[in-house]
Amino acid sequence: MSSSNNNKVNVPEAKEAMNRFKMEIASELGVNLKDGYNGDLTSREAGSIGGGMVKKMIEAQERQMAGK
Repeated sequence: MSSSNNNKVNVPEAKEAMNRFKMEIASELGVNLKDGYNGDLTSREAGSIGGGMVKKMIEAQERQMAGK
């Protein structure tokens, strides 16, 4: 199986903001995420960052939908 990066940003203008968001979530979770290569993270650490991002995005959308 070939290795490829599927972490494509659908809105290129948001790439930097998404990177900052990812770093913010990692910091909140105590995961040592750094710029560049992070292949030394465990699957659990990487998953917790992605899960944290999704949770916060859903919360923001719920607030917006509720008009708050």
